[in-house]
Amino acid sequence: MEKTLRLRIEGRVQGVGYRAWAVREARGLGLAGWVRNRSDRSVEALISGPEEAIERFLAAAHRGPRAATVAAVRVAPAKDEEAPMPFIERATV
Repeated sequence: MEKTLRLRIEGRVQGVGYRAWAVREARGLGLAGWVRNRSDRSVEALISGPEEAIERFLAAAHRGPRAATVAAVRVAPAKDEEAPMPFIERATV
């Protein structure tokens, strides 16, 4: 079953390679979507794909790259949003 979710990752997640790491993880799992920094120092992502791949990405998102310290991963459904394939990095908002 396909799912699309919006994530907000909080903690020490900017300046540590989180976006590049997320692109590699998502592409490796065959997920569509995007990742970007936000001006509030969080990272936002839209992920879309098979439920099993989504669950694997979510588990990894709680850890992030080695230099990151993830405090929280907030998850919300994102039904009508278009998720580009392959997974990409977007500009900061």
